[in-house]
Amino acid sequence: MPRAEKAGVETYWSTFGQGPRAALMIHCALAHSSSWGGMGRALSGALTMTAFDRPGNGRSADWDGCGEIQELNTRIAASFLDGPADIIGHSFGATVALRLAVERPDLVRSLVLYEPVFFSVALADRPELRAPHEAEMAGYSQGMATGDHHSAAEGFIRVWGDGRHWADYPEAARASMAAHMPEIEAANPALYDDVGGMLASGALEKIVAPALLLEGSRSPEIIAAINEGLATRLGRVERSVIMGAGHMGPITHPKQVSAEVLQFLSWT
Repeated sequence: MPRAEKAGVETYWSTFGQGPRAALMIHCALAHSSSWGGMGRALSGALTMTAFDRPGNGRSADWDGCGEIQELNTRIAASFLDGPADIIGHSFGATVALRLAVERPDLVRSLVLYEPVFFSVALADRPELRAPHEAEMAGYSQGMATGDHHSAAEGFIRVWGDGRHWADYPEAARASMAAHMPEIEAANPALYDDVGGMLASGALEKIVAPALLLEGSRSPEIIAAINEGLATRLGRVERSVIMGAGHMGPITHPKQVSAEVLQFLSWT
């Protein structure tokens, strides 16, 4: 796994495949570049993929808490590219991919977004979803409010995990997830308040790269509302639902997700 300083952060990355098209993969919270392994194998004939460990994840350096975390990840992503590539993002990583398309359209040939957690879009279009979403996230919110990061992590995983119960995770994994809760909280201004200005500025409507919006059939209701809102704003859009999958579809259902990606790439 190579290592170098990217946007001021010591960053590790993995590569997958030897296909004719270059792709950059941006993972979700609480994951790392190796989480793309299943999709990397499935897409190896079509793409040459680079997947980096975001700050504080995998083998990259810890995030130092300075600056805005989505913006930092966007600069790191851009540093891997010297020309247009297919950008594949999952969850928070998908919001980074969106921001890259807004700020550096010259680097984005296409977007594949699996459940971008850009809550501002859904809450702007369907404000009635705010109360049920806050209720769904109550365990996480209460844990953060009291400083109980283990409780916050349990609440977060209940909504955004792979379907396992908190007790089913090894103790070390639970401790690691709890330690990452401040990083999760740091992303909220970008996800809920649109600190990057992607929604408020109308920048989403200016994205010209074709986009594939994916979601799992078992995912929280707000995800479908986010993808619906993005679909009305982006120019060239395809949508698909991965049956039986939840928020962690790229990890739990890599073959099904990859099949949708390959079909999308065939016309972009």
